[in-house]
Amino acid sequence: MNEYKIFETKGFLEDLEQDFRGRQEKIRAKLKDYVYPQLKQQPYFGPHIVKLTNYKYDMWRYRIGDWRFFYEIDKHKKIVLMIAADDRASAYRGKK
Repeated sequence: MNEYKIFETKGFLEDLEQDFRGRQEKIRAKLKDYVYPQLKQQPYFGPHIVKLTNYKYDMWRYRIGDWRFFYEIDKHKKIVLMIAADDRASAYRGKK
């Protein structure tokens, strides 16, 4: 099976620099060890994956606790483009 490739935007990498309430290393480890392998195999379905509605572009989100990681999928090029990361309280403001 052809795997999807994961690309992280500059904005996403900047979002990863936040403290995540002292859990930055755990979040980064979870992304690397669990989330990215899952998205490479199946970015459309999973227990923490939701397709967002009412957005200009097809946008997906992956949930890790109180944190949301937003991405787009290019099914023709088999790319998952990680766009943004934020806490749930402010994650959906300004993303449309």
